[in-house]
Amino acid sequence: MSSMERARRITDFLARQGWAAGQRWPLAGDASFRRYERLTRGTERAVLMDAPPPQENVRAFMAIDRLLAGAGLAVPKIYGADEAAGLLLLEDLGDDTYTRLLARGGSESQLYELAVDLLIELHRRLPPEKLAGVPKFDDAMALRQVKLLLEWYWPATQGDAAPEAAVERFQSAWEPVLALWRRSACGLVLFDYHVDNLMLLAGRSGIASVGLLDFQDAVVGSRSFDLVSLIDDARRDVPGELASLLMRRYLAAFPGLDRASFAAAYAASAAQRHTRILGTFTRLCRRDGKPAYLAFIPRVWRQLEACLVHPELASLAAWFARYLPPERRTVPPVH
Repeated sequence: MSSMERARRITDFLARQGWAAGQRWPLAGDASFRRYERLTRGTERAVLMDAPPPQENVRAFMAIDRLLAGAGLAVPKIYGADEAAGLLLLEDLGDDTYTRLLARGGSESQLYELAVDLLIELHRRLPPEKLAGVPKFDDAMALRQVKLLLEWYWPATQGDAAPEAAVERFQSAWEPVLALWRRSACGLVLFDYHVDNLMLLAGRSGIASVGLLDFQDAVVGSRSFDLVSLIDDARRDVPGELASLLMRRYLAAFPGLDRASFAAAYAASAAQRHTRILGTFTRLCRRDGKPAYLAFIPRVWRQLEACLVHPELASLAAWFARYLPPERRTVPPVH
């Protein structure tokens, strides 16, 4: 579909929703193919999500939105949809993302504690038996994601494709690491649970004041994963003392959780997420023309190195030490 045809489809959709006369203002995009616009009409506001198929599928967003709303969590209301076209008219939750609030000097501890409290309630209110139909974060999916390191980061930094032996041993190194997930509690994983996708909503208190965005990639997996996304954020450093406090806060809410198994699952989640991000951020630069993400690569490497010291990740640590040792962990050049 041409850009002109796409624009006409959006205009028709907004007209059907009664927003033909509304003003449209671009909102910040993200790392996907989705675009967002704020719509204003007098004192009324809404948000247009433009998620063009086949790259995007709004049905996943709609399903998770309904699931989270049914659990009493703050997600955008869906006012209208053209699922085939990948268009949604959503409630406007405002501008107070955690990222902006922190930049303005907001209380880091209070904001992060609220985010952990929300995860606690999410895992209490949506146990696995209520997640029928949500995709499983299985080994096949996890491996496809970490292989982005070999497909994008490796050739961008090493100059050629990864050798066959490295590729074969890469998968073997991950097998015992991913098995750690099966030893810990599972639940709904929102997948990109970090400060860019969390909002503070005025006039509300407790977890009702935390608005959720960008959850269409939610899966059923290790409950440690979203804690990793929040605490080991690729975009900003969370002080070690606060990180420890947040972990203790979560674990205190679930005294029955086996601490050792959860710690191992957390390390596995961190390794999986950071490895995927190294490949994803390189792809965003090389394929999608978004070089700004490369600035985060050194932090992601530091985070990956920190989790690889866990003894149950020895196979993976050995692979990185052999095939991507510290002197080869560079930032991809911009082309």
